[in-house]
Amino acid sequence: MTSKPIVVGVDGSAASLQAVDWAAREAVLHGAPLRIVAAAELPRRMVSRSGPADYETVTSAILGERDRALTAAAEQAARAGDVLLIDHDPLDGPPAQAVTESGSGALMLVVGSRGAGAFAAMLLGSVSRYAASHASCPVIVIRDEAPIPHGLIGVGVSDPDDCADALGFAFEEASLRQAGLLAIYAWQTPQTAVSRAGQSFAGPTAEALASHAGAQLTRLLDEWRIKYPAVPLTQEVVHGHPARALAGLSARADLVVLGRHARHPGIQDLGAVRHAVLNHAHGPVAVIPTS
Repeated sequence: MTSKPIVVGVDGSAASLQAVDWAAREAVLHGAPLRIVAAAELPRRMVSRSGPADYETVTSAILGERDRALTAAAEQAARAGDVLLIDHDPLDGPPAQAVTESGSGALMLVVGSRGAGAFAAMLLGSVSRYAASHASCPVIVIRDEAPIPHGLIGVGVSDPDDCADALGFAFEEASLRQAGLLAIYAWQTPQTAVSRAGQSFAGPTAEALASHAGAQLTRLLDEWRIKYPAVPLTQEVVHGHPARALAGLSARADLVVLGRHARHPGIQDLGAVRHAVLNHAHGPVAVIPTS
């Protein structure tokens, strides 16, 4: 059993209750306590014609919604089993920042893909988008789950030299679930180099690039095969846009794991890939910050 909690953010929406179900099952799987949090950002105190009573009424309504969301989430999480330790805490301040900060030191932070309120129809809610980009712990964004588990965890490998955290998380999840693991590397044909004189030069063939990428991926995964010999491991090198390949993978995997890397000049904007996957995934996506 781990002392680190799994934290789940709720707001009373159906998506957040779906996140509670996933987080509760994950807490039982890891032998971890579950901490449920909900944030309420109170309006700025303003002078109105009716006096301060209006402010107090609005404040009470907002806090009441927050507390009801916590109670409902705790009741739902309790259905996961008596062995699950559950705590629930109200948070103050802007929800995106407050929920994200609540994940500090956690095993993982779980959030729904959409929130309550006027902007619930947005593909990716403001809280989940902010948490996936800024949290110091792994963030799981929950989308629709398959009624029957696929028995597969997927992990995207973008930089072989900087993916240990994502691979470690993916292998551990596959091991706990007794599932297979698919590591996928997606690449696009680089643009032809152009000389100063305007003459173009042909680069390596697509077959050569794919062969090199496959060999590199195999070498990378060899050490993980030794650490997790019981995890069935396969790999794919895909010629295509990474976001499309990973979103497609999410339709046949129980969880897709992505790394969150620091942006480096001269390489692909991995943040844009991550955001596209989160927007179009068919199931839960884990975003793992590089330590």
